[in-house]
Amino acid sequence: MSPTPIHAAGRGGVARVFRYVYRVPMLLIHVLVLLPLTLLSMVPLWASIDVGGEPFEHRVVRAWSAGLMWIFGFALHREGTPLPGATLFVANHVSWVDIQMLHSQRMMGFVAKREIRGWPVVGWLAERGQTIFHQRGSQESLGGVLHEMLARLRAGHSVGVFPEGRTRDGHAVGPFHARIFLAAVEAEVPVQPVALRYGEHASAQPVVAFGPRENFAANFLRLLGEPGRTAAICFLEPIRVTDVEGRRRIADLARERIVAAMR
Repeated sequence: MSPTPIHAAGRGGVARVFRYVYRVPMLLIHVLVLLPLTLLSMVPLWASIDVGGEPFEHRVVRAWSAGLMWIFGFALHREGTPLPGATLFVANHVSWVDIQMLHSQRMMGFVAKREIRGWPVVGWLAERGQTIFHQRGSQESLGGVLHEMLARLRAGHSVGVFPEGRTRDGHAVGPFHARIFLAAVEAEVPVQPVALRYGEHASAQPVVAFGPRENFAANFLRLLGEPGRTAAICFLEPIRVTDVEGRRRIADLARERIVAAMR
């Protein structure tokens, strides 16, 4: 008998039904009640008020993202410290959860595929979270993305990217595209690699990842019923772009540090 596919493992059963019973109401409250309150924190009148060294709206968005992770059963654990100021954060890409995981620790504008705009809730949030949308496979779109990234970094804002360019099956970290690092080189801001690990010793990467022919809605619903597990976000040693020759070497070095942290 062939083994049960990892994305089918754990489907059904009393425990999964019970998790839906108590998580779905919490999710509805989180979206229908707490999300509007989160959006109120973005009103210019008080959005920039300093709270513990960060703008009020950033603190509220981080709390909302952490709450969403908790509803899905993720126990967040942070290793290392995110750099303050303008920084290019680069991370391995597993699923849509990655953005919420990063936002729970540090506010940043993400570069994301244009299709995310059509995703329920997440797409709507992405548009209001300073996301830079990219049409994959379009060089013209990539040029516009790099221009916007450079402008934001030079203005003192942080940007988050997934240099693999797409999600994978969770079994390995793919090659990093070097061109996306050009904005950091031009703006002369540091690059901080971030390793995202789901489950003990990254054992749940394939579970969190999109399954074969699994769309956003199916992945969202499946993860909502998954057992609780740890989720570690590891802010690794930054790369000073002025100390490294060429964006290809920066990309390779960032990937090496993430792969090492995954072990």
